[in-house]
This record gives sequence, structure tokens and C-alpha cells, in this order.
Amino acid sequence: MNEPHVLIVEDEPAQREVLAYNLEAEGYRTSRAEDGEQGLLLVDEDAPDVIVLDWMLPNVSGIEVCRQLKMRPETRAIPIIMLSARSEEVDKVRGLETGADDYVVKPYAVAELMARVRTQLRRVRPSTVGQVLTYEDIALDAETHRVSRGETELKLGPTEFRLLSTFMEKPGRVWSREQLLDRVWGRDIYVDTRTVDVHIGRLRKVLTQNGGVDPVRTVRGAGYALG
Repeated sequence: MNEPHVLIVEDEPAQREVLAYNLEAEGYRTSRAEDGEQGLLLVDEDAPDVIVLDWMLPNVSGIEVCRQLKMRPETRAIPIIMLSARSEEVDKVRGLETGADDYVVKPYAVAELMARVRTQLRRVRPSTVGQVLTYEDIALDAETHRVSRGETELKLGPTEFRLLSTFMEKPGRVWSREQLLDRVWGRDIYVDTRTVDVHIGRLRKVLTQNGGVDPVRTVRGAGYALG
């Protein structure tokens, strides 16, 4: 599975490294920015699953970064965990009103922050935290790598499994071939977009082998969606 991606926007190098080290030890991929401007650029280049964002940043403040990301439809859904030395209730309220999904006061325990990251990931990418996903009569267990439809267990190859888990995390969402390549194969691997069509075909064949309706929808000119 393409590992979850966390962007750290923190101007203190030591804090940034500690966060990156701990996140990578948990199996996440990290990107790092030392100010708000760089953080916004990195989101555009390689959209993360979760952002850990410091309030006090040079150039563009964390609050302003949060406000800009939550205003844009394409980045609005990315969870933001705001870090701040400000423990005042009024500051916390302001952070959350700007759109932050969580607020952690410095100094914080790293274990607590990791738990907060997992909570946000569970919301946006449930299959990465071992949940059983269901869609109509299809069930996918991310930990045991088992998939069933109705009473029948299905045998899926690793790529088809990753495709299905991507679809089941966000039923109804239309994924372009390029987005599926990034999520399923990884950004660093060159794969032709037609490969996506081949694997979608294989996935459909397994899902409908016992006569069930094909749940994967082709959206002309856009890509594929579940349901």
C-alpha cells in the first residue's frame, strides 16, 4: 500500500526532525517545510494525507496557511493538526474556527501527537489503520488482506487489492488514472496509464465472478469510481 503521507510545517529544525523521525518510524512518508510559503508549495506539488502545522511561522503564519488551504475545494478535506505554544482557550478557538481539525499545545508528548495523526488518518484513509471497510455486500479487511462479497471470499492480486481499498475508502469519489497511479503504484514508479485499465478489468472480473453487479463505474473522460 502506498504509505500515508504527512506534511510537517515547522520552523524549528530540531522539532521538525523529531516529528519526521517518529512519523517515519510508524511507517509514514514525510515532507518537511520550514515556513508557511514552502508549506503551501509542497501541498500543491504532492498533496499530503495529513498536515502537522505550527502556528508561529516566518513569512506566512500557520493560521494563514490553514485559512488558505481550507478555502480551496481541492485542499479543504486535508486534515490539519495545529501546533501552538499558545494554550489560551481563545487561541484554540481561533485555530479551530480557521478550519484546523485538531489543536495540540506545545510542549506535547510525541506519543500523543502520533495518536492524533492516526485519528485524522482513520478519517481520510481508513484502510491504512487496519479497519474493515464495507461497501454494499463487499467487505475488505486491511489487516488480513481478505476480501469477500456476500458469503464468498474473493482472491485478489496485491494491485487489485490496493485499487479496491482506495475505492472503498471514498465510495462515489471519481479517481483519475493519474491519481490511481500515484495512490496504488506510488509516485516514483513509471507505469503507463493503460496499466490502470488492465487492473481495473481484472478487479471487475473477480468482483462479478459470481454474477454480482459490477460496482466499479467508468466516468467518461475522468476516470473510475465505486458506485
